[in-house]
Amino acid sequence: MAFSQCDHDWEGRYYHIDQILDAPGPRTDEGFMAGDGVKDFLRNQSKILVIGAGGLGCEILANLALTGFKDIHVIDMDTIDISNLNRQFLFRQKDVAEFIMNRVPGVKVTPYFGKIQDKDDDYYLQFNLVICGLDSIEARRWINATLVNLVDPENPESLKPLIDGGTEGFKGQARVILPTITSCYECSLDMLNKPTAFPICTIANTPRLPEHCIEWASVLEWPRVYGDKKMDTDNPDDITWLYTIAAARAKEFKIEGVTWSLTQGVVKNIIPAIASTNAIIAASCCNEAFKIATSSAAYLNNYFMLIGTEGIYSYTFEHEKKKNCPVCGGDAVSLAVKPDMTLEELIEMLTERQDIQIKNPSLSTPTKQLYLRAPPQLEEATRPNLLKTVSELIPGGGEVTVTAGTLPFSLSLDITFT
Repeated sequence: MAFSQCDHDWEGRYYHIDQILDAPGPRTDEGFMAGDGVKDFLRNQSKILVIGAGGLGCEILANLALTGFKDIHVIDMDTIDISNLNRQFLFRQKDVAEFIMNRVPGVKVTPYFGKIQDKDDDYYLQFNLVICGLDSIEARRWINATLVNLVDPENPESLKPLIDGGTEGFKGQARVILPTITSCYECSLDMLNKPTAFPICTIANTPRLPEHCIEWASVLEWPRVYGDKKMDTDNPDDITWLYTIAAARAKEFKIEGVTWSLTQGVVKNIIPAIASTNAIIAASCCNEAFKIATSSAAYLNNYFMLIGTEGIYSYTFEHEKKKNCPVCGGDAVSLAVKPDMTLEELIEMLTERQDIQIKNPSLSTPTKQLYLRAPPQLEEATRPNLLKTVSELIPGGGEVTVTAGTLPFSLSLDITFT
């Protein structure tokens, strides 16, 4: 049989991959179809979606192409700054998709520049699995809930495995989520580091750290000077203004350490990205994708963690489902509150509580609207409820439904009074 040069290059490139796929191994799944069948599925039938093309996403895209996935789609909504290039190695003057296709002939990469929320259910249903290389908790929660909601018990093809990777400096994690079967991203929300928040009284009156001065400039001075104008944290002019104001305040209180880069880091909540961490986590994610797509080995169950701050240490464990998970569970979250707690204080609790973390929520009961963020007319109409006590609004306690525009699911609370 005659092969073209492209066919020859393809077979040579994947020689070592084929050693895994040509024969079953000691940890091979029972459904493994060794030989041409599994190779054909991997290279000609499977379709994979990568969400995020940053430092981690670049590594994931390259690894997938070199592993044998030929039909890869990628979504990203960010633009590239020159400071990204030390770790986002695929970026050139031309786009990422074109670079990968030139680097690995035979691979087709279909890019989409935009938000994951732009796509409907039918878009996500076309993929065999999804890999996330995101730096946003909100985006992770959204895609996790979307894939859980897609599952139809009558249609096994509707279950789309989600592989989630994340890095934070020298630390990283990779996990396999089988929607409705294993624990989902929402189940582990309480494992995340709580965002750093500085008390207003401290930043306003007694700053002690350079971060206090920067927060003062962004939270208090910016609105005073610019009113309702929204700060653009990607605009160098806005960051420079904040830096100048923060530096002047730091000088007034004899505080050292305010720099332009720290100013940007504080207002954008930037954590330094380490290229080697990205490479390890991307390799783990793609390894799991390969195992799931080919059944050539048992996939991760279900959480891998890397800690590289002092040497290299890693471990795996099974994160269990939460019965009251608002996404993959079914039970309402029980919440005991004091009768004199106001609705505004309840909303603040929902925002700050580690296992809930819902920003800008709207609340309602089966019979009344407690507080709605939008549209403006309903927000204005329900605003007086913020100062009322929860016991006044729902005298006997009971069910409260919490929704937020950034999340495609609702949280059911079972309110009781202490």
